[in-house]
Amino acid sequence: MKIYTKTGDKGLTSLIGGTRVPKFHLRIECYGTVDELNSYIGLILCQPIDLHYQQMLKEIQDRLFTVGASLAADPEKSKMKIPDLLQSDILLLETEMDVMNEQLPELKHFVLPGGNSTVSYCHIARCICRRAERLTVHLATESFVDEKMTVYLNRLSDYLFVLARKLNMDFNNEENIWLPRV
Repeated sequence: MKIYTKTGDKGLTSLIGGTRVPKFHLRIECYGTVDELNSYIGLILCQPIDLHYQQMLKEIQDRLFTVGASLAADPEKSKMKIPDLLQSDILLLETEMDVMNEQLPELKHFVLPGGNSTVSYCHIARCICRRAERLTVHLATESFVDEKMTVYLNRLSDYLFVLARKLNMDFNNEENIWLPRV
């Protein structure tokens, strides 16, 4: 099987269901941004982090494929069975954040991204996740999007922020807080 099809050479691509749309279509932007996010999470996975976080990030990557598949499907024409995103997927992120937050100092200031490369990758992934969420919310104003998709992306960006803080602590880095000039 060849990876190239030549069907996109004129700037169009197909959604699941066969609908042809321009490659700049909002639905393409949504799942393309989710794919970008997934790639950054893969980069975090390549770092020396605890096995538990590695397992969580692998789980998140799987869920992001579910989100991407849902976003890539034409809601009016697709007949393909796509895996479901479950409420338990959202609850898992919340539970994991609660466990990490119990070990972290209370957040009293804004945190500047950084600390080391791994923590910085988490912050980049968080920003990409927020963009994916914004695009998906926009798409939902024009077309059907399962509400769990936007909720999951919202919680995931929060999870990545808390993970960045926790990894900073695990690496014995001082948290870089923002102290505004006054």
